[in-house]
Amino acid sequence: MRRSTLLIAATIGIVITFVASTTSLGTAPKFDDDGQTVVRWFQDNPSHVRASIWFLTLSMMLLPLFTALIRTQLPSPHRDIFFAGGILLTGETAVQAWVLGGLAAHPALLTPSTARTLLDVASYWGPVLTSATVLMLGPIAFLALRGDGELPRWLGVVTGIALIEQVVETITIFGRAGFIAPGGPMNLLLGAALTTIGLVATGVVVARRMAKSEART
Repeated sequence: MRRSTLLIAATIGIVITFVASTTSLGTAPKFDDDGQTVVRWFQDNPSHVRASIWFLTLSMMLLPLFTALIRTQLPSPHRDIFFAGGILLTGETAVQAWVLGGLAAHPALLTPSTARTLLDVASYWGPVLTSATVLMLGPIAFLALRGDGELPRWLGVVTGIALIEQVVETITIFGRAGFIAPGGPMNLLLGAALTTIGLVATGVVVARRMAKSEART
C-alpha cells in the first residue's frame, strides 16, 4: 500500500473512531456535579464507558501511524516537534482512558468521594492535552503561513485558528464550572472540533503531496 493511501486511511480511521468514542460515552458528569451524581452516572453507564474506551484504543493505534507518516514530509526541527506532540497526545489519552475504565470497572463499589476525585483527574485531560495539540498544530501553521509553497496558506489559516484556540484553552486549567471548566465544552466541543479539523486537513494535504511524489517515481 502506498504511503499516501495509508495516511488517508489513518486520517479517516482516526475521525471515525474518535467520533464513535465520543458518541458512545454520551454526556458525562460535569466538573461541578457532586460525588453522588458521578457515582449514579457510572452505575448507569459502565457499558457505554467501555465501548468509548474500545473505540479510543483503536484510535490510538492509528494516531502514531498518522503522526509518523506526516513527520516524513516535514523539515527539521518541525517534524520532530510535530512527532513529539503526536506521541504526547497518544500517551495523555491513554492515561485518561485508564482512569475512566477504572471508574467503570466496579461501579457498585464506588464511593462519592473516590468517584469525584478520580473523575476530576480524568477531566484534566482536556486542559493538559493542549500541550500536545499545540506541538502538532504549531509547526504546520508556521510552515504553511511562511509562504514557500510547501504547504498551502489556507492550511496555515485553519491550523492557526485551531492553534490560537488551543493556547487560549489553557485557561480551563483554572476553570471551576461551565464553559471553561476542565472537561467542559471549551475542551470537548470547541477545542476538539477545531483541532480535529486542523489535523484532518493536514492529513489530507500531506497525503496529496505524497501521492504526487509517488506518481513521479
